[in-house]
Amino acid sequence: MNPLRGLHHVTAITSSAEKNYRFFTYVLGMRLVKKTVNQDDIQTYHLFFADDEGNPGTDMTFFDFPGIPKGTHGTDEIAKTSFRVPSDSALDYWVKRFDRLQVRHSGIQDQFGRKTLSFVDFDDQQYQLISDEHDSGVAPGKPWQDGPIPLEFAITGLGPLFVRVKDADYFTNMLINVLHFQKVDEDGSFQVFETGEGGNGGRVIVEHNQILPQARQGYGTVHHAAFRIADREELDAWDTHLRNIGFQTSGFVDRFFFKSLYARVAPQILFEFATDGPGFMGDEPYETLGEKLSLPPFLEAKRESIEQSVREIDTVRSAKTIEKEYE
Repeated sequence: MNPLRGLHHVTAITSSAEKNYRFFTYVLGMRLVKKTVNQDDIQTYHLFFADDEGNPGTDMTFFDFPGIPKGTHGTDEIAKTSFRVPSDSALDYWVKRFDRLQVRHSGIQDQFGRKTLSFVDFDDQQYQLISDEHDSGVAPGKPWQDGPIPLEFAITGLGPLFVRVKDADYFTNMLINVLHFQKVDEDGSFQVFETGEGGNGGRVIVEHNQILPQARQGYGTVHHAAFRIADREELDAWDTHLRNIGFQTSGFVDRFFFKSLYARVAPQILFEFATDGPGFMGDEPYETLGEKLSLPPFLEAKRESIEQSVREIDTVRSAKTIEKEYE
């Protein structure tokens, strides 16, 4: 069975799809490649932000559940999502940008031989930027060509996923013996694991923490994280593997943009396994990705009722000129 190829996407919960769109588009400069609905809750928006072409390993996605309370950060949660930038000097650009736009951040820090910059959004969702300057492994994506960030500083995909757990022995054994990650580093209560070609795009960093209370999911927290698989054949092999070990899985799920499998691998930790294709450009042209409400074929018959139940969000960018912001 082939190893997982790296991170595919991370899905979080937002209090406002409108604020979320503005933050990721005009602050972070990531491209909205799909505006659709949660296929399991069609009254809920599902927004996909990614690189220029919506490549796997670059997606940060959001559910906008009406009326959901704010989440609480703690232990047993996917605690922080990382985004890759090309170089150490790119982080200097982002510090100035965050200061100017009043985005709370912790300043540039060292993390396992890489420079990082942690920050939060309006929901207290936890993120970091990480430099690819000394990275090798999973290839980055392609920065949004028409976004506001100069290409030499722009986000190119997902970096290490942070998971905070109470029972580190169980979780790390699961990563190694079930998901076939390799441990590559550690520092105090943090351990680093890699899959596939490794590097920033194939890393999970596990924090052992028995002090914080248990996290509670809500807006401002991560819902699940997904890892890359080549195709349906590999997906079925992973399903059989997980079931044979004793994990309950969702079984095969066709998400149209990719094929999926879900398993709760630890208390409150939901992992998805998703195929690299077919991708996000099958139903929309490159020039207008994410500008209209996109529905998979099995929901098209309900388009009228869906459009009446979800509020309109203006995501048109092709008619606008977005200037690069160098300072």
